[in-house]
Amino acid sequence: MNQKKSDSTPVTIRSTTWSDLPAVMQAYEYARALMRAQGNTTQWTNGYPSEALIRSEIDACHSFVCTDRKGELLGTFCFITGEDPTYVHIYEGAWLNDEPYGVVHRLATNGKQPGIGKACLDWCAARCQNLRIDTHQDNLLMQHLLEKQGFKRCGTIYVADGTPRIAYQRRNSSH
Repeated sequence: MNQKKSDSTPVTIRSTTWSDLPAVMQAYEYARALMRAQGNTTQWTNGYPSEALIRSEIDACHSFVCTDRKGELLGTFCFITGEDPTYVHIYEGAWLNDEPYGVVHRLATNGKQPGIGKACLDWCAARCQNLRIDTHQDNLLMQHLLEKQGFKRCGTIYVADGTPRIAYQRRNSSH
C-alpha cells in the first residue's frame, strides 16, 4: 500500500545554495514532465527555467528551497518583494490593491511529498502580507493550488515573451 507523508511533516525553507543546484534543476525537470502529462505542453519549454537563470536568482538571493528534516530538497521557488515589471499592466481585470507586494515565481516540487506548494506559499505569506503570482492557462494544478490557498483570480498579464498568464493575488489580514 502506498503511504503518503502527512502535510504536517516539518519542512524547512531557506535560501538556495550552490550545492542545491542539481536538485533544484531536477525539481524543475519533474515539474516540466508533470505539466506535459497533465496536458500543459506550452509552459516551461526549451529548458526553462535555465540553470543560468537559477544561478542569477541564487546570486540575487531570490531563490529558495524547501527541505525535509533530513535535508532532502522537496521544492523550490523564486520570491521577490517589490514591484514586478510584468505586473504593471493587468488586462481583463484589476489587482486587489496597489499596496507593496511580494511575487512568487517558478514554484516547483519533486513530487515526493504532498503539501510542499502550500508550505512554500505560507512561507512567502509570513514574509509579505500581499502576494501576487501568475500561472499558465493550462496549468490547472497550480490554478487549483492558488484558489485553494485563497488567491483571487485578478485578470491577465503578459510575460516577457508576450504570452498571457492568469494573474492571482492574495491579501492576508493582519493578525
